[in-house]
Amino acid sequence: MSIAVVGVGGIGGVVAATLRAAGHDVIACARRPFARLALLRPEGDVEVDLCVHCDPAGVWAADWVLLCTKAHQSSSAAPWLARLCGPATRVAVLQNGIGQRERVAPLVGSAHVVPTIVYYNGERLADDRVRMRHADVVDLAVGDDADGRAFAALFAGTPLAVRVTGDLPTLAWRKLLLNLAANPITALTGRRQEVLRGDAMRALCSAVFDEAVAVARAEGARFGPTESVDALARLMSYPADAGTSMYFDRLAGRRSEVDELTGPLVAAGRRHGIPTPLNAALLALMRAIDDAQPAG
Repeated sequence: MSIAVVGVGGIGGVVAATLRAAGHDVIACARRPFARLALLRPEGDVEVDLCVHCDPAGVWAADWVLLCTKAHQSSSAAPWLARLCGPATRVAVLQNGIGQRERVAPLVGSAHVVPTIVYYNGERLADDRVRMRHADVVDLAVGDDADGRAFAALFAGTPLAVRVTGDLPTLAWRKLLLNLAANPITALTGRRQEVLRGDAMRALCSAVFDEAVAVARAEGARFGPTESVDALARLMSYPADAGTSMYFDRLAGRRSEVDELTGPLVAAGRRHGIPTPLNAALLALMRAIDDAQPAG
């Protein structure tokens, strides 16, 4: 299978190196060239050779495209997607947030969009070096259909575990809960996930979850009665030294994806008449930070 990875950051670097180490034909679509990619992982570090393209004009239709940019950078990947996608191409969207299919479908023509949930923590250390930490019992999740099962088959025999589920929307909302708390709080405080361990921060996370759970249920998520408690337990199980996408973006002076994570939650709450004051406050604070960052 020919596989193109668009966006070779913390998330994209992990899957690119994993699939290349498994023997797949992988090309990387990146801003800057590099010849090899090192992946630091619990199972043992690997270093792979990688064909890197920095110009969309040099690529062609692939069997698989793994879109690993941040959610708010999807449109910037349009030149790559226009060249890489054909009628038989499957585009796996490895991005945070809900509504992946709606966000990406207008950019890929007749290609198949495969919504994907990412659980592992990926950290880009350099252009040619990434670190991966397992953050859950599985690393990726996809829907239980032909495209989802084909995606899972790509990672068979690799250290990345893929869950195939019949209720991907509920899992997407469940993953969003964690992002709603961890991402803005780490970015606003400038600290990694250890900042969430204190009693006051745990209480704040729990209240953020309570608001989001009410909205998610109204949107159709099949949440149980202990969803907020379970979300807090999952969040506390993550490595204390792990960063988040918004934390890394703020350190690098980049705009965050808060409008693609917290924004839809607050908007959905407004539609359903469900108050979300804490999430709205985090959204306003992150937007104020983003207003001071360059738009590119």
